[in-house]
Amino acid sequence: MTLAGTVLLVHIALGTAGLVLGPVAMVARKLPGLHTQAGEAYHWVMLGVCVSASTLAVLDWGRIWWFLPIAVGSYAFALLGYVAAKRRWRGWLRAHLTGQGGSYIAMSTALLVVNWEALTGTRGVASPWAWALPTVVGSPIIAWVTREVALGRRPKP
Repeated sequence: MTLAGTVLLVHIALGTAGLVLGPVAMVARKLPGLHTQAGEAYHWVMLGVCVSASTLAVLDWGRIWWFLPIAVGSYAFALLGYVAAKRRWRGWLRAHLTGQGGSYIAMSTALLVVNWEALTGTRGVASPWAWALPTVVGSPIIAWVTREVALGRRPKP
């Protein structure tokens, strides 16, 4: 197997782990325990996804150079959410929810973009639906949860 093939398999495994860990952290009780363990694992998985996507971009620059800025931006969201929860500065919870939610939207977008043709039967990786759907669905959910938390209607960590 080539280096690129090996990195791709690692990338797929990490992405799958992230897509599973995200909802675990989302639905777990917001206390030390499952929520924090899943969130910690999610952060490190997202770092691995970023590194593997960046490596793939470098190995096939002419074709998938655009993986690099998307990977870095996606990890930046995850890092914001992770650091906010660790440092707990003023407004940290909003940053945590936005960062973690935004990084999950990015992972969902990647999944759809790569698999759009298989899922829908339509051709073209650059389908605007594949790129937009996770943001159109996920952003209002993040805004709603953030507002509910701010109003005290959702469990606080």
